[in-house]
Amino acid sequence: MNRKFSVAPMLDWTDRHARFFLRLITQNSLLYTEMITTGAIIHGDRSRHLDYNQEEHPLAIQLGGSKPDDLANCAKIAEDYGYDEINLNVGCPSNRVQSGMFGACLMAQPELVAECVAAMQNVVNIPVTVKHRIGIDENDSVEELFEFVEIVSKSGCSSFIVHARKAWLKGLSPKQNRDVPPLRYNVVHELKRSMPQLDIIINGGICDLETAEEQMKYVDGVMMGREAYHNPYLLSEVDQRFYESERKVLTRFEIIEALYPYIEKELSKGVRLHSVTRHILGLFNGLPGAKKWRRYLSENATKREAELDVLYKSLDCLR
Repeated sequence: MNRKFSVAPMLDWTDRHARFFLRLITQNSLLYTEMITTGAIIHGDRSRHLDYNQEEHPLAIQLGGSKPDDLANCAKIAEDYGYDEINLNVGCPSNRVQSGMFGACLMAQPELVAECVAAMQNVVNIPVTVKHRIGIDENDSVEELFEFVEIVSKSGCSSFIVHARKAWLKGLSPKQNRDVPPLRYNVVHELKRSMPQLDIIINGGICDLETAEEQMKYVDGVMMGREAYHNPYLLSEVDQRFYESERKVLTRFEIIEALYPYIEKELSKGVRLHSVTRHILGLFNGLPGAKKWRRYLSENATKREAELDVLYKSLDCLR
């Protein structure tokens, strides 16, 4: 699978509506689900967590868990659903995730991560990847990172998505962990140099395609997070720049137009308009009327009776 450019898994953001919208902008980028815990899949509403639109491919699912048998079970279910990749979350620093014994705290247990990866790989034919930090707490030396990757890679994992910040598991909130620990891109570059046989994707603080292109001189791919969500139209150049696609770049208005049938279908199933439109608020960022458009959509799409005409009328703010 070509992981040259991907959009990060983001809790409460990269749901199926957001992914359908992003796929209208870029056809080649690899998209990820929000993190889904093994417990939610095994004991919860499976369809609610796993259903997606076929247009979303290529699509990876990110799992949260630390029990090899549960992860293997969920990986097999996800493969049967048609996902293209299984990704294990070893990067989330929240207290809730730590109490469930998964996320970034697993970096302290590379042997367990390797066992989890091996269990999943034994039951699926699609790639199993790991997303992690460069370190946690005081355990942030290059040697400790290399040891973690080396141990996990021996389980058969050949693709690692590395957030170029360490995580402080005590004292910083998840939001602070996205900004406060300094970015250390050079550490990720050194990892790739030392283990050239592995597929190394860099993540963290990448806000434009120029920076992404520069990073690809040192690593195999780039994962962009919040910037891709808040300023989604920057993705309109990804296919041409990184995948040599000759696909026509849609204008912002053409993207909205292409979204109409999807919204109509979702409204007919009882989905609220805001569930879809909350993801498109950044589409016109930087253009005249964008602020007025966001305000109109935010105030009116949340109303229980809101229909597609709210979106039609919102565009008047931009004309």
